[in-house]
Amino acid sequence: MKIVIIDDLQINVTLLQHLVKKLPGCTSICFTDPLAALDWCMSNEPDLIIIDYMMPKMSGVEFVERFRVRYATIPILMVTANHETELRHHALQMGVTDFLNKPLNNVEFLARTKNMLALRESHNKLANHAVWLAEEVRKATEELVTREQETILCLAAAAEHRDPETGMHIQRMAQYSRHIARMLKLSAEDQELILNASPMHDIGKVGTPDIILLKPGKLNPEEFTIMKQHALIGYKVLSTSNSPLLQVAAEIALSHHEKFDGSGYPKGLKGEQIPLFGRIVAIADVFDALTSERPYKKAWTVKDAFDFLQKNSGLHFDPKCIDAFFADIDTILAIKSKFAEEPDGKHAG
Repeated sequence: MKIVIIDDLQINVTLLQHLVKKLPGCTSICFTDPLAALDWCMSNEPDLIIIDYMMPKMSGVEFVERFRVRYATIPILMVTANHETELRHHALQMGVTDFLNKPLNNVEFLARTKNMLALRESHNKLANHAVWLAEEVRKATEELVTREQETILCLAAAAEHRDPETGMHIQRMAQYSRHIARMLKLSAEDQELILNASPMHDIGKVGTPDIILLKPGKLNPEEFTIMKQHALIGYKVLSTSNSPLLQVAAEIALSHHEKFDGSGYPKGLKGEQIPLFGRIVAIADVFDALTSERPYKKAWTVKDAFDFLQKNSGLHFDPKCIDAFFADIDTILAIKSKFAEEPDGKHAG
């Protein structure tokens, strides 16, 4: 352990250095200049400070005050010939741990120094345990999040299997959603959140009758009314969880069919009344639906889909989110290619 000795008289430094040699596993770093000692301590972490009270340039108490700005718990043993109670109280308030009186008693010095080093060692062990505990909590949390994400993907896949024409739809639209969030300069945490929550956007389709969900042609008004209920069903399924991720997924499920001009469903929300994640997923969902082949329609060209999005900016879609979508078209095309579907329905990426 590193013990820093500070005294303006070399004879006192030599005496303290001699005593420290009797302590196993300890090294002394000695200074007669408190300013030099402070400078050393700012870039090297000691385990114990032994310092004289009366020194030129900077008193022991002044040193302690500046030292404590950097190190709050390292023990400090102050050596003084002054027995004034007020002075000692002030030194304790500045952060001195214990005192030794001059002339030094060797037995007392060694005992108090050992106590200070034991205090330092205990603090180090506690700090190391706190680091270990924080790492274990991080690992456990990461495992829970991974399981949560796996559950979400399984549920999303269950909805997808009821509507097999969607193929890699949930993968692509999740990636498009994260892209938009990144271009909007949302935090890295929010980007990951929308990536992991958006696949649940159509989970409510598990409650849609097959005769409607799998109908190859256009839905009539009555059928479309039933189909629209999947937004509410998805919200009810997901919102019962206390998980922040599933709460966001519930919000997306409920709001991704709302339109910026208020003509969407289920609540007819308008503009920024629609949650931001819902506005983002609306663009990702529609773009992928347009550019994907379905039994009742051919896939649109990317150019036609781009034109549709731009024409409906401010109507169906949030203009700011549309601008973010088009801010990096190369990424959009890369996502579309990476998560393309092969003829056998497998992921091409």
